[in-house]
Amino acid sequence: MSTAKRRRRKKQNKGLTFIGFVVVVFCVCVGIRTAHLKSQSAALAERRETLEKQLDSEEQRTKRLEELEKYMKTKKYVEDIAKEKLGLVYPDEILIEPSNK
Repeated sequence: MSTAKRRRRKKQNKGLTFIGFVVVVFCVCVGIRTAHLKSQSAALAERRETLEKQLDSEEQRTKRLEELEKYMKTKKYVEDIAKEKLGLVYPDEILIEPSNK
């Protein structure tokens, strides 16, 4: 082979080596980024699950509060509070208290 052909091959080999190096670096960067995104995705999935549980809990609490609100608007609630807190009774009721010994 002539010297000119050898020089061309060396340049081609250097170019191919450089391209190969760039491809390897790119693949490593993509792999690292993929691993990071997977871990981030797992963390976000866990957080989403936690927030969904919290949302369910708050929805149940809201239902209980709505039921309590409905109960508090009834005549039965007013009677129960009047008897319990104020000791009031209807005129025809007889209050029997246990004797303390």
